[in-house]
Amino acid sequence: MTPSSLHSPTVQQLSNGLTIIAESIPTEAVNLNLWLNVGSYLETDEINGMAHFLEHMIFKGTPKLPKGEFERLIEGRGAVTNAATSQEYTHYYITTAPSDFTDLAKWQLEVVLNPSIPDQEFEKERLVVLEEIRRSEDSPTRRLFSRAMETSFESLPYRRPVLGPTSVIESLKPQQMRDFHQTWYQPHSMTVVVVGNLPEEILIETVLKSLQVKEREPDQVRKQYQPEPAFKEIVRHDCTDEALQQARLVMLWRVPGLDDLKQSNALDVLAAILGQGKTSRLVKQLREEERLVTQISASNLTQGIQGAFYISAQLSTENLALVEKAIIQEIVKIQQSGVSESELARIGRQVANRYIFGSEKPSDRANLYGYYYSQLEDLSPAINYPSLIQSLSREDIQQAACQYLSQSAYGIVIMRPGES
Repeated sequence: MTPSSLHSPTVQQLSNGLTIIAESIPTEAVNLNLWLNVGSYLETDEINGMAHFLEHMIFKGTPKLPKGEFERLIEGRGAVTNAATSQEYTHYYITTAPSDFTDLAKWQLEVVLNPSIPDQEFEKERLVVLEEIRRSEDSPTRRLFSRAMETSFESLPYRRPVLGPTSVIESLKPQQMRDFHQTWYQPHSMTVVVVGNLPEEILIETVLKSLQVKEREPDQVRKQYQPEPAFKEIVRHDCTDEALQQARLVMLWRVPGLDDLKQSNALDVLAAILGQGKTSRLVKQLREEERLVTQISASNLTQGIQGAFYISAQLSTENLALVEKAIIQEIVKIQQSGVSESELARIGRQVANRYIFGSEKPSDRANLYGYYYSQLEDLSPAINYPSLIQSLSREDIQQAACQYLSQSAYGIVIMRPGES
């Protein structure tokens, strides 16, 4: 069974710009996903962290729902709700039994679209967010990732933390948040996805009845950014972290984002061949055979304007130079000789199977549709991802390695354990 035959969502765009995506599937649940193109990407430095803080405040009551009432309604029906904020979107969801969907969907939309943001709750939740920042800063893994993003991007807002810095969160005012919500939580920034065991017309009708949004002209326009140029040299950041027992190494290259899907997909495959799974090249050589690392992985961090190709390792300090050299040598091998047909076939099978296995639950499908449509206004990359990956040739992968993974220009972050 092909992915396209597994997926048949209906897309309906309203005159105010809001998009509803609905799909009926035979499972005993319904998932409602709300995707807003609102994240730390569009914040200024002066309000960095506002989108994430607002995600917290969404659940602190509305003119129709006192604080705690939404949770009582959800938990009373055995439903599940949660939210997340990233660089480029904020995402809210609820999963219910089909019989409860029409009752609960309106309240999920109510809390997202009409939060009161009361002053007293704002001050209480500020402390929660500040504690979340503190815990993040206490994590060596988070600290390493933050340094890596600061190295990878000199000017793009991807270099900033989604949570924001403590100094900014401490200075934010409730009215700033109300203004931020009114500016950005608008129909043209919203994709509503609903998947589950009800007819599509009922899913769509329930969402339409629950929506109480009025089209407003945005007060601000999203700032337009351009991708940063590739590194021109090796940019090194070397530091000590007293919390570490072993060293950490991250190597980074600036690569295309979602704006260039074919290249991004090729880099996804390249990351899998290099460092995803025990049979990947770097894992097999450096961890399984030579024992130079205790962990190593590769990933293609895809974002809208620009991504980062990211290779990270955990290792003994004395092996840092050897591992960096070995990683570059493996990249050069691919640039010179390409990848094998068996490697390409393995990744194609993995992608197809994971895609099918990951499409069984309503929440899986709703996440897939919501992410791609909110970011690209197009569902075809979501539905056809396995076939797009499988259509890539050995030459496509080799060309991506040659074009984007320079052996003499990249970012590298090293964190060494402190002396005992």
